[in-house]
Amino acid sequence: MSDEHTFLLQRVQPAMVGLIDGSLSTLAPIFAVVLASHDTRYAFIAGLATSLGAAISMGFSEALSDTGELTGRGSPWVRGTITGGGTFLGGILHSLPFLISNYHVALFFAVAIVAFELLMLAYFRYRFFQDTFIRALGIVTFAGILIAAISAGLGSVLGAPVGG
Repeated sequence: MSDEHTFLLQRVQPAMVGLIDGSLSTLAPIFAVVLASHDTRYAFIAGLATSLGAAISMGFSEALSDTGELTGRGSPWVRGTITGGGTFLGGILHSLPFLISNYHVALFFAVAIVAFELLMLAYFRYRFFQDTFIRALGIVTFAGILIAAISAGLGSVLGAPVGG
């Protein structure tokens, strides 16, 4: 196995799994909470908790899924750490704007960061995995839109005031 192939298998692939999972799986709780409550503080708490929980879950999942001996994927704990770190990074980036107390400003920046994350994920797929940029962007954008639509719908419909 070439050094480049080993690097892709043992470092880049676990990082991509984490970044994709963190960027996409955390969208639903964060945006559902902010759209339901219009409270950026609650959205940030949801984003932080989801990012940490997802990072721990993904890190352990990667570390426990394969010893690396038969597949050549390297140390399970190194892969788990990379995957967990990528998951946290992917989730916390679009949570940080919710430290801004103005709902509309925070939401604008969070959406802009999600768009940036999707562009970066597409670029990494293009750069490291010989995918076309447009195809990679289409796939991650479709997943992001699907998740955002579901969470926006849940947050808007289920977040309506009760008895108001």
